[in-house]
Amino acid sequence: MHLLFENTETAFSLKSDAELERAYFLFKLIANEPLVRIGTAVTNFAIKASLPVEGLIRATVFDHFCGGTSESDCLPIIDKMYQKGVSSVLDYSVEGAEKESLFEACFERVCSLLEFVKAKRSIPFAVFKPSGYGRIVLYEKVSQNLPLNDQESQEWDRVVRRFKNTCQKANELGVMLLIDAEESWIQPAVDNLVEQMMALYNRDRTLIFNTFQMYRWDRLKYMKNALQKAHQNGYFVGAKLVRGAYLEKENERAKSRGYPSPICVSKAETDANYNAGVDFCMDHLDRLDLFVGTHNEASTYYVLQKMSAMNLSNNDPRIWFGQLYGMSDHISYNLSTMGYQVAKYLPFGPVKDVMPYLIRRAEENTSVAGQTNRELELIRSERKRRKIN
Repeated sequence: MHLLFENTETAFSLKSDAELERAYFLFKLIANEPLVRIGTAVTNFAIKASLPVEGLIRATVFDHFCGGTSESDCLPIIDKMYQKGVSSVLDYSVEGAEKESLFEACFERVCSLLEFVKAKRSIPFAVFKPSGYGRIVLYEKVSQNLPLNDQESQEWDRVVRRFKNTCQKANELGVMLLIDAEESWIQPAVDNLVEQMMALYNRDRTLIFNTFQMYRWDRLKYMKNALQKAHQNGYFVGAKLVRGAYLEKENERAKSRGYPSPICVSKAETDANYNAGVDFCMDHLDRLDLFVGTHNEASTYYVLQKMSAMNLSNNDPRIWFGQLYGMSDHISYNLSTMGYQVAKYLPFGPVKDVMPYLIRRAEENTSVAGQTNRELELIRSERKRRKIN
């Protein structure tokens, strides 16, 4: 099993030579932190100044990490991946909205996506980001139990309505729904809403999934409490485990405001916390479904070993593995060849609107030790196998 992810022919079977070369070029750039910072600043300036850079972005970083600008634009990629046994999670990756009209538009888009997903066996999940449904400062006030004025109360009611109507539609269509995690200072409001949705719609099956960021040392305790509530109230828990996406922001905010960081003090502790979360979830599969969101090979092997020790089939319907499109193909496609359930997060949206997502991807790859180097090592191996100079 320890050589499972070394098969680069399988990993990059969908990539043409030109696409492989583009990936090699992009990850070499991402490996250079100063270049990422400069490139981010220049790209932001160019977009704000309405300079004609969209074509360049589309041909490089956008096409590598995104499926297209619309749902239908993504279909060729979705179909190709599904032929290899890899499903898709269509992710409308527009971020940073602050206006009610934009929140409502995002909600309507997600609801239309649910209809689109229902018609495609290759897309078993839908997803939305809570900050796409309401202002971050509003989530923060609710998370801190601060009083809301009349206008804010009405605004929060609209956020709750968007959550409930989205989950209700997912329930009517029978589509599994992943709800992304946010920064720690707004997550309590999100957790409370997701628990309410699970209590409503996870009565007979696991449909609604919360996301647990395991680089936070407090998440395992919260997850145990969430499952206890589910047992007491007769519903199922959907748990998507990730490490987390806001490490630097979380640590900087904690330091500047003088409170203990919610982030584990080291990568080793984060890894141990992630695996402890896996242990807990897999010990409670009678009441919980698990979505293993990770690019970490060791954690993936850990889950496979647990499944084997528990005599679970590779395609056990309660366990999914997920990676982002454009990353960790060696995990996704090698798992799928062995019959495991795998889904790639496939972001899409207008190029300009998806740029915050793309910038975060580049910054995360830069900050995660070993991730970019591992991608480059595998691409080099495949270039050598194909005899590309």
